[in-house]
Amino acid sequence: MSTTQMERTAFDTTTRQASAVTAVTARVAGATTLTSTVPKELVHRSAVAEVLLTDWARVDDTHFRVTAQWPRGHSFFTPVADGYHDPLIACETIRQIGILLGHAEFGVPLGHQFVIWDLDIAVRPEHLMVGYAPAALSIDVTCTEITRRGGKLAGLRIEAVFHRDGHVVATGTGSYSCLAPAVYQRVRGDHTVGGDWHRLPLISPAAPQSVGRMSPMDVVLSPTGEEACWQLRVDTRHPVLFEHPVDHIPGTVLIEAARQATAAVLGRSSYLPLALTNRFKRYVELDAPCMIEARLLDDAASPSEQTVLVTARQAGEPVFSATVTAGSHGL
Repeated sequence: MSTTQMERTAFDTTTRQASAVTAVTARVAGATTLTSTVPKELVHRSAVAEVLLTDWARVDDTHFRVTAQWPRGHSFFTPVADGYHDPLIACETIRQIGILLGHAEFGVPLGHQFVIWDLDIAVRPEHLMVGYAPAALSIDVTCTEITRRGGKLAGLRIEAVFHRDGHVVATGTGSYSCLAPAVYQRVRGDHTVGGDWHRLPLISPAAPQSVGRMSPMDVVLSPTGEEACWQLRVDTRHPVLFEHPVDHIPGTVLIEAARQATAAVLGRSSYLPLALTNRFKRYVELDAPCMIEARLLDDAASPSEQTVLVTARQAGEPVFSATVTAGSHGL
């Protein structure tokens, strides 16, 4: 399983301040719409540049409309398969939506942790091409499986439909649980930021093009000498994958490992993931090796698609699994 860390600032008037800013900017002479991001604290980001969401509105108690923007170019979520937006940016968008709504609409205080259990996305390539402007998205969100303890949110599932220029460009779902700081401390023990544990040294990356990347800095797999088996490469200095201090390996790193392992198994330096299903089974620690294995499945929906199963183990125990469906787009 995976959690997201966050800044421990008080959850007082953040959302009301954001609304006030929106109201003020709307009165600027000549302006029809002025766009800014939601507060970074509400999506557990340290850098404003990594915030993808721009606004949200409540439709009713379980339905919301969120707006977002995908840049034409991003330092990590770069265009894939000769000009498509990286589908993994949709995974990050869903992660941010879940946390935003948890804080702003369901009353989860800042300082609480979110434990993500699953995260799935599927894209429609015909509407996914990078254009001459950033992709402006309107996202219909439904919250289901809402559970509370003592009147406080304990967890929920979100289902999202991404619209771009009036067309559905992606769909996705994900679920999480919420942990109060004291509970998180009991669960994690010494494995918290500043605890009595040590990160493993950084190991060598696989050849970037063999795993579908251009820069060695972005490679999260290291060869082991065994076919279709790697050690997870963990560079805590990476400005996107490790965007702020953490006490475990973020889910984004595991999803990226699944994408890269798929590229290696298929022997493709560039491909378009059409769908990803991700299951987080337990925390993946920074002080022990994590092994990644991948194998091609024979259950693809069409002859133009290929599906790969990726699994991760740490100390012999399964910690993560994913299926990645690759289309014929790319090399």
